[in-house]
Amino acid sequence: MKKIITAMVGVGLLFSLGTGSAFAATKMSNTIDDLMGISYKYGGTTTNGFDCSGFVGYVFDKYKIDLPRTSSSMYQEGSKVAKDDLRPGDLVFFNTSGNGISHVGIYVGNGEFAHASTSKGTRIDKLSMNYYAERYVGAKRILSDTQYKSIAAE
Repeated sequence: MKKIITAMVGVGLLFSLGTGSAFAATKMSNTIDDLMGISYKYGGTTTNGFDCSGFVGYVFDKYKIDLPRTSSSMYQEGSKVAKDDLRPGDLVFFNTSGNGISHVGIYVGNGEFAHASTSKGTRIDKLSMNYYAERYVGAKRILSDTQYKSIAAE
């Protein structure tokens, strides 16, 4: 019985140590958190109001990473990444207009992405939400491994 209890405590410690690091703050997550709740503004690229690509561009600009201005142009950058291989900092793209790439967000981990919603401003939503799951087009990896480790790795 003593061995079983010791083993259970050990497993509990192992899981608690793992979960602590899974939710560790990163430079990028701190930047994103600071921008939550800002109103949507068509063409917006500042904290006075963001559109989706303005929000993404603003976050990446904080780390001296230049991106094109529009979501469709951003989709031309980086390398394709499978949904199952997403890591924080990857860009996720959607067809919300019916005319190709029209929305972009930043994957933040745990199946979630940060973006500027036209109705709710900057926020974090789940990729699995019906609205986004039905409109998901793909993802691109913009950050090099070095950049990822420096600003987005958990």
